[in-house]
Amino acid sequence: MSSEEEVFRRLVVELRMLEGTAEALQSRVNLVNAALTELRVSSMTLEGLEKEKKDAQLFVPIGGGSFVKAKLASSDKVIVGIGADVALERTMKEAKENLGNRIAELEKTRTSLGQQFAQVVEKIREDRTRLEELTAKLREGERAEGVRKAKKRT
Repeated sequence: MSSEEEVFRRLVVELRMLEGTAEALQSRVNLVNAALTELRVSSMTLEGLEKEKKDAQLFVPIGGGSFVKAKLASSDKVIVGIGADVALERTMKEAKENLGNRIAELEKTRTSLGQQFAQVVEKIREDRTRLEELTAKLREGERAEGVRKAKKRT
């Protein structure tokens, strides 16, 4: 096996690994985007609740596009999830700050993932270009080997 064939095989393996990495990064970006959407909706909900008065009629989502009617007992305190199925009571101000911080962190994470994704995609492009060059070179070599040399006429 020639060194060009070995390089070709290594590039193919590297390309497959990079494509897997790109898919994993894209999946993580999608998860971060979903979490950001949820946190932004929560933030907007808190903004709206802050303007409501005690005993205001609310429709509380219970999932599947369904709601229950409820009365607002107080908008001063809210229950905020902090992870691992743990939630704490916080003031409205603390809850909004918490959500703002979490949104900022997720945006940083999304930016970082986006940069990593861009780097992987660029490396994939480089490897594909190199692979195409090697493929052409190997094909030329095969054609040259398949041609019989002409005998000299005397």
